[in-house]
Amino acid sequence: MRSLGPRDVARRVLHRVEEERAYATLALSAELARTRLDARDRALATELAYGVLRRRSRLDRAIVTYSTRGLAKLDSRALDALRVAAYQILFLRVPAHAAVDDAVDAIKRARGPRLAAFANAVLRRLAERGEPPAPQDPLERLLVLESCPRWIHAEWAAMLGERDAEALARAQSEPAPIGLRPSPGVDPAELCRRLHAERPAASLVPSPLVPGAVLAENAGALAETTAYLEGRFTLQDPAAQLASILVDPQPGERILDACAGVGGKSTHLAALTGDGGQIDAVDLSAQKLALAREHALRLGLRGITTHQHDLRAALPPSLSGYDRALVDAPCTGLGTLRRHPEIKWHREAGDVRDLVALQTRLLDTVAAAVRPGGTLVYAVCTLTLDEGPAQIEAFLEGRDGWEKDEERVTLPHRDAADGFFLARLRRRTDS
Repeated sequence: MRSLGPRDVARRVLHRVEEERAYATLALSAELARTRLDARDRALATELAYGVLRRRSRLDRAIVTYSTRGLAKLDSRALDALRVAAYQILFLRVPAHAAVDDAVDAIKRARGPRLAAFANAVLRRLAERGEPPAPQDPLERLLVLESCPRWIHAEWAAMLGERDAEALARAQSEPAPIGLRPSPGVDPAELCRRLHAERPAASLVPSPLVPGAVLAENAGALAETTAYLEGRFTLQDPAAQLASILVDPQPGERILDACAGVGGKSTHLAALTGDGGQIDAVDLSAQKLALAREHALRLGLRGITTHQHDLRAALPPSLSGYDRALVDAPCTGLGTLRRHPEIKWHREAGDVRDLVALQTRLLDTVAAAVRPGGTLVYAVCTLTLDEGPAQIEAFLEGRDGWEKDEERVTLPHRDAADGFFLARLRRRTDS
């Protein structure tokens, strides 16, 4: 049986992302686990899969320029093979003939010699003539070169203005560093020294956004390091860390982590209290809550209790009267495109409206569980006006007794972090 190479892995990942709407991170991990690729080939498979997702519409434009039949009639496997080859030709120092021959062979095996001959002709024209010129209009040029869907740019511009929207479009085409959150009592400099011992090629630098946080690049699978297994750090983007910092949890307080997921923010909230708070982690997914308990165990945190609940419905009386609460709400995720580029192709403009309605229900549920004088932090890893500032304005207009204490926006090109909108609200003591 023919063994899988890095280009095969990339094509399989792209197929799962397109046909199964899988997350690229999970699809890539699963496919790499099926192979015996060395570190160099694993890196190439990763670069190809993510590179195509980041530059997909730009690649399609280049391919269709040299195609006599367009792309509409191509099935996803043939198109993925063309995209992987085009990415190598345009963006990597890979001999053109190697990229072309691999794609042609893959298409021939899957779809026969006729389609393989078509692919051979298209890719050889691309290799010989190069990428077609980009549009002259500045906005059109930006959208083409950065493979940024028009509706996403429009959302960013409405919230941030044209200058930041342009910078954000460029930033989302680049890979994101990995955020590390050192555990309490762990010196960041000492952590970096330990990680360098295991990952000599890694770049480890301080986060400009969150004091003590670390940004890692070229570090490989950090969850396999001794320091991680010993509970010395957690993998978490600095913008996500900022959400828990804004909550400002204190020892002895009752704290609700709504939409807790796998527990990244729950464990951070617990750590910020010195494991001296009562953290209730609530989520709809039992599988995610099981992972949250594992994370708490790895970090030696005992103050976290998990609860499975659909937050579209009111919380039971036992989950009420909180001093502080965090709502990390489901959103369009448009602030995380550097690490989740598939979102560009999975999301549509209409998703904003649907998610705003869900966020509103979650805010209503959690606000009712916060005691007078308590604090509520709302966070979304996206940068749309309706999911961010307008959502908070509507919340405050719709009820008495609440006031906004602080509002923050993080930007990848400015903060070396995911794009987040965060707002801290306080419930007045007389409400």
